[in-house]
Amino acid sequence: MALKSAISITFLCLALLALANGSNAGKIAIYWGQNGNEGTLAEACATENYAYVIIAFLPTFGNGQTPMINLAGHCDPYSNGCTGLSSDIKSCQAKGIKVLLSLGGGAGSYSIASTQDASQVATYLWNNFLGGKSSSRPLGPAILDGIDFDIEGGSNQHWGDLARFLKGYGKQVMISAAPQCPFPDAWIGNALTTGLFDLVWVQFYNNPPCQYSSGAITNLEDAWKQWTTAIPANKIFLGLPASPQAAGSGFILASDLTSKVLPAIRTSSKYGGVMLWSRYYDLQSGYSSSIKNYV
Repeated sequence: MALKSAISITFLCLALLALANGSNAGKIAIYWGQNGNEGTLAEACATENYAYVIIAFLPTFGNGQTPMINLAGHCDPYSNGCTGLSSDIKSCQAKGIKVLLSLGGGAGSYSIASTQDASQVATYLWNNFLGGKSSSRPLGPAILDGIDFDIEGGSNQHWGDLARFLKGYGKQVMISAAPQCPFPDAWIGNALTTGLFDLVWVQFYNNPPCQYSSGAITNLEDAWKQWTTAIPANKIFLGLPASPQAAGSGFILASDLTSKVLPAIRTSSKYGGVMLWSRYYDLQSGYSSSIKNYV
């Protein structure tokens, strides 16, 4: 009897340990949409390397502009040519992958004119991409899991209002952001203090003061600690280029990432995993495949 109890307790401890490790295990997020040669969204999800796929981008919105997506060579939104993505989105979601739409992008200036403008943009996003209804949904009937803020230029006002209005539709609307690693972020720094953001993938590239460089981890580690202690998000991700060609600087060799960088940052309870720019470069380099068992 005592032996059986001891065995039961051992199995219970092992199960709890496995559960703890699983819950702490990092995930990979990827941006898709800015290169027609990166394959389809369904193909990206079929690799099962990614837990989050962010469709890039919706660069035109706010200030009374008619919102318009831009998916590079994938499809033409002006002729309703992107509605066929619905089946891809649904196939990703059937695998448990969350699919978000990213506002903004690296090239451009973005702004919300007022609290009322934020409300109107949120209503548009809800009706056209999320759980609402519209006769002209750009990506078809599929319901996306959330909205990503990749604001890298323009105004720093009212992004928190937009997040608040989006969350007003329900907690099921995921909100993420891709700030630059210098803390606080120049554009969405204020919005990120609201506690409305579920996931924050910090761009630790094209930012020499806070990125990893040839064996030197201190700058990255210091910035990581700032982000994970100051921002009330559920999970913070390490944003990286998927190949040396994907960014001007900040690429980390997979061997350095797995042996030096991840062990230094994953101790944080807010560690969520790694975000990669982008699917096109990951397809060329195989980066996600080489790191996924270590993230």
